[in-house]
Amino acid sequence: MNNLADNQLLELSIELAQSAANEQRFDDVLTAIRKVITCDAIALLVIKGEYLQPIASQGLSADTMGRRFAIDEHPRFRQICNAIEAIRFAADSPLPDPYDGLLSSKEGDLPIHACMGLPLYFDENLIGVLTLDSLTPNIFNGLSERALSLVSAMVAVNLHTALTLNSLESNIDHSKAVMRAINEPSMSGAHTELIGQSAAMEKLNHEISMVAPSNYSVLIEGESGTGKELIAHSIHQQSSRSEAAIIHVNCAALPENLIESELFGHVKGAFTGADSKRAGKFVIADGGTIFLDEVGELPLAAQSKLLRVLQSQEVQPVGQDEVITVNVRVIAATNRNLKDEVENGRFRADLYHRLNVYPIKVPALRDRHGDVALLAGFFIERAKRKLGVGQLKLSTKLMQQLTHYTWPGNVRELEHLLNRAALKACAKVPAANRYESIVTITDNDSELVAPIGGFSGSKQATEEDLLAVSTQTEIGNEFANKQFDDTPINLRDNVDAYQRQLVRRALSLYQGNWSRAAKHLGVDRANLTRLAKRLDIHIDKVIR
Repeated sequence: MNNLADNQLLELSIELAQSAANEQRFDDVLTAIRKVITCDAIALLVIKGEYLQPIASQGLSADTMGRRFAIDEHPRFRQICNAIEAIRFAADSPLPDPYDGLLSSKEGDLPIHACMGLPLYFDENLIGVLTLDSLTPNIFNGLSERALSLVSAMVAVNLHTALTLNSLESNIDHSKAVMRAINEPSMSGAHTELIGQSAAMEKLNHEISMVAPSNYSVLIEGESGTGKELIAHSIHQQSSRSEAAIIHVNCAALPENLIESELFGHVKGAFTGADSKRAGKFVIADGGTIFLDEVGELPLAAQSKLLRVLQSQEVQPVGQDEVITVNVRVIAATNRNLKDEVENGRFRADLYHRLNVYPIKVPALRDRHGDVALLAGFFIERAKRKLGVGQLKLSTKLMQQLTHYTWPGNVRELEHLLNRAALKACAKVPAANRYESIVTITDNDSELVAPIGGFSGSKQATEEDLLAVSTQTEIGNEFANKQFDDTPINLRDNVDAYQRQLVRRALSLYQGNWSRAAKHLGVDRANLTRLAKRLDIHIDKVIR
């Protein structure tokens, strides 16, 4: 082909305009060009700093698309990028060809051939290059500078439009993913405001206000039900990232075989069931905060991959060669003692130190003197609106019990107990009269189980409270009456063994009903299931 006729250029212009809106827009650009310029290989590359990255190619090997060509290492690319107009290399040019060995129709080095490169400028900025190769020497010599300038201009406009569309589509996908993540229901059901005036809460609020403006990683430690997720949201809201999303990840709920995909994403076809591309939580949280709840539950294999992301702020989706740079603040939470987990080999020391840049200890409810009444008022007011009653109040006796109870399930246990009690109290009032009624919640509605020895604020209620609540049982008597000699024993193992027997006995008594077993043992259901998991207690359900 000696030159391009005007009708060919017009036809090319129309096809390029149509291709910009297609999903295969970059490949369609090359197809359109090959209709008017004969060549054996063609590639479209975009500028990425000091590199050229192929975004579409035809006639070159598949691995070309995964390459990143350093401009200074390839003289031909360097000449094209420094040029204003098309560059045609002589057939006998001594400059090495960056595509040597990559032509799909030929093995080994390229024979004598024609090579041409078009710099692509938009608004006087170089945004990419177009390269054409042919096994027929001098085939490009007949193309006029005017025709090539028009082709370069049309392809540059098309490339800029296509890249803009790609960016917009990516932003839309990211926004949708963020909204889906934000709208996912919280696993903890926590309230949305820090309630409390105790000295412990004043100290906690001071620490939050101090660390929030920084970009430090924060490790929140505390018992189950203390409101660790609420603390994470408070830190995020007081940070410079508050306009962006905070993405919640429940590490304990992630299937082990899907942890990497959930956190870092995957491409279509990366594994069985990967029917479409999916952004990972770190990519969704880009520019914002990621909250890794129950981080102590992550298996060691996942911990090592998480560590790499924290070190480099780079994410590599499953099945993708290219890494994605993210800007994410990490807040982690756990009800485990991670320092002990590290010493016992269940948590990586390097990951622990990466997360523990600024530790925050959330106080247990039993240590927040005076806050139970405030929290009770908050939850009761919210229950009043949900249940549609004129007024809800607590009886004096119940309030005394709430104040002196040790709350092994912490704030979450208080919230759930009051919601159930409010529902039971309101059920006694005819529906037609509820809106004008003053409903009093009594101790009979609460089903609050007092610890052995009555209600006391001094008792340290933890999982080990199971040792106390059933001391009058047959098993308890057996252990209580056991005579000890001077033979050394492992206290932890003995405590675990005793707890295991108590939990199994309660589950057996109530035919595997976790709620009734928890009530029998005087603990929160969530704490019981978590304890059972640690003690390796399982219930096998048989279908008859």
